[in-house]
Amino acid sequence: MKNDMYKGYKFRENKILIDQKKIDLYAKASGDNNPIHLNEEYAQTTSYGKRIAHGMLTLGILSEILVKEFPKSWYKKGNIKVRFTAPVFPSEYIITYGEIISIIEFGEKKIAKCNIGCKKIDGTDIITGKAEIVV
Repeated sequence: MKNDMYKGYKFRENKILIDQKKIDLYAKASGDNNPIHLNEEYAQTTSYGKRIAHGMLTLGILSEILVKEFPKSWYKKGNIKVRFTAPVFPSEYIITYGEIISIIEFGEKKIAKCNIGCKKIDGTDIITGKAEIVV
């Protein structure tokens, strides 16, 4: 944890375009070739009416802010719990955000508890959740 972090500290927001190329690359890397992500004709028959991004693609982008804010401890001593609340469509921008809601000290260790999430430009939440990191 950086020395200047405190309860109420807000993470730097990141605005990222989710385009079909990112979705295709994620499908290839993950092996998740569900047609709702890749096939427009199929996706039109679903309740979304068009292709959607993989939820885990957006979660991966969200987790990048935790890596940036807690570079030495996120991978080893972090956990996350999220809820997916809305789909992301190709050509939409998402904004990641986070805030430390408490820092609990015990001995030489601290636990940073954070609210985290992704939203669309219009403010619609895509992912909401909490993260805890032992620092």
